[in-house]
Amino acid sequence: MRLIDDIPDDRPVLIAGPTASGKSALALRIAEAGGGVIVNADAIQVFACWRVLTARPGPEDLARAPHALYGHVPCDFAYSVGHWLREVADIVHQGARPIIVGGTGLYFRALTEGLADIPATPPEIRAEADALMRDRGVPALLAALDPDTAARIDRQNPMRVQRAWEVQRNTGRGLASWQDDTPPPLLPLDRATPLLVEAGKEWLNARIARRFDAMLAQGALDEARALLPRWDPALPAAKAIGAPELVAHLRGELSLDEAREAATIATRQFAKRQRTWFRARMGGWTRIAAQNL
Repeated sequence: MRLIDDIPDDRPVLIAGPTASGKSALALRIAEAGGGVIVNADAIQVFACWRVLTARPGPEDLARAPHALYGHVPCDFAYSVGHWLREVADIVHQGARPIIVGGTGLYFRALTEGLADIPATPPEIRAEADALMRDRGVPALLAALDPDTAARIDRQNPMRVQRAWEVQRNTGRGLASWQDDTPPPLLPLDRATPLLVEAGKEWLNARIARRFDAMLAQGALDEARALLPRWDPALPAAKAIGAPELVAHLRGELSLDEAREAATIATRQFAKRQRTWFRARMGGWTRIAAQNL
C-alpha cells in the first residue's frame, strides 16, 4: 500500500476503526515496514482474562513486532482512560515510535485533545453509583448532574452517565467544569499520522459473524468458563462484547447457537455505534476503506 510507504519512520501513527475492520493487521504492516511499537487503544483488550474473545494479538503477531498495553490488567481492576494515557505517555517518553491502534474513541480523543486530571473515584462512591444505576437506572443519575454536564454528555451511554455522576459526587464539581480545564494533549493530531479505517455495513457484518465463529473455535468459551466462578456484570472486564452471552450459555440460560447469535448481534450494534462516533468526531483523520487493506 502506497500510504504505508509515505509515512515517515519516526512519525507516530494512530489507527482507529470499528471492530473487525482489519486495524491490527494494518498496524503490523506499518510496524514491519518502518519500525515502532504497536500500542493498544482498546478498552477491553487491556484485560488479562480475555485474549480470544477480544481478538487480542496472538503469539505469531507478537513475534512480528513489539506490542504494549495488551492483556496486562486484572479483570476486576477499574482501568480508566486516565490509566491508559499515563501508560502511553511512558511509552512515548521512552522514544519508540508508537503505532496506536484500537476502537475506543475516547482514548484517541484524550490522546489528541487532552484529558482533565480528575481524581480517582473511591470504591464506596463507585458502589453507590452501581446501586443507583441498578435500582433506578440512567434517569436518576442524569437528574443529579449539573446543567452543563447534562447538556454535553452522551445521554445514551450509561457508562458515560455514571462516570459523570461519580465525578460530581466525589469532587463536588461537574464533569464539564473539569473538562474545561483540560491540559494540553500528549500527542496533538498534527504531530501524528491519523488513519481511520472505514467499513461498509454488509462487509463488516459478514466479517463479524466469521470472526465470532473463529473465536468459539479458538477457545472463547473456555475463557468465559474460567471467569464464571467470579462473574459479575459490574466487573470492568464484563463489558467485553459476547461475554454476557457466553456466560448465559454456561449457566444454561441460552443454547450455544442462541448465545452465538446474540453475541453477533451485540457486536454489530457496537460496530454501528463506533462508526457513528468516528464519523462525528474524527473529521481530521485520513479515511481508508477496509476493503482495500
